[in-house]
Amino acid sequence: MDAPDSLDGPDAPDSPDGRSRDSRESRDGVLAEQLLRLTRRLHRIQRRQLEPIDITPAQFRLLRTVASYDAAPRMADLARRLDVVPRAVTTLVDGLEASGRVRRAPDPDSRRVVRIEITDEGRATLRSLRSARRAAAEEILAPLTADQREVFGELLSALVDGMPERHC
Repeated sequence: MDAPDSLDGPDAPDSPDGRSRDSRESRDGVLAEQLLRLTRRLHRIQRRQLEPIDITPAQFRLLRTVASYDAAPRMADLARRLDVVPRAVTTLVDGLEASGRVRRAPDPDSRRVVRIEITDEGRATLRSLRSARRAAAEEILAPLTADQREVFGELLSALVDGMPERHC
């Protein structure tokens, strides 16, 4: 009688929780689909709330990132923090600069470096955007009780904190 090549196949023994590998994979597939649906819904709600402010979700993220620095960041700093290519930051900065929300400023220590500063208009936009973001979150979380929200937050933190860092 031949021994099985692997214990990971469809005939793998049940786990300590009594579930077969197939049922665990099926459950995980359903969870992944639910997360995708929730993410898409959140993006639709956020886009709807950002539209009157005339800013894209990507520009919002960049504006928040610029504001998070103590001193005006370089484009390369922003690309690294956002985990995108520098060209993507250039395009986003172009749009935000055209709307008066950020400005390019020369670096006092190097003529080749450009820093990105948030303007008063950018700060006002961020205040509006934070309200829109809270409203979007409230819409998504409305079906949950306060206790459920707390547990959901802990679960999301565990997922986010447990993700390995991406290196491009």
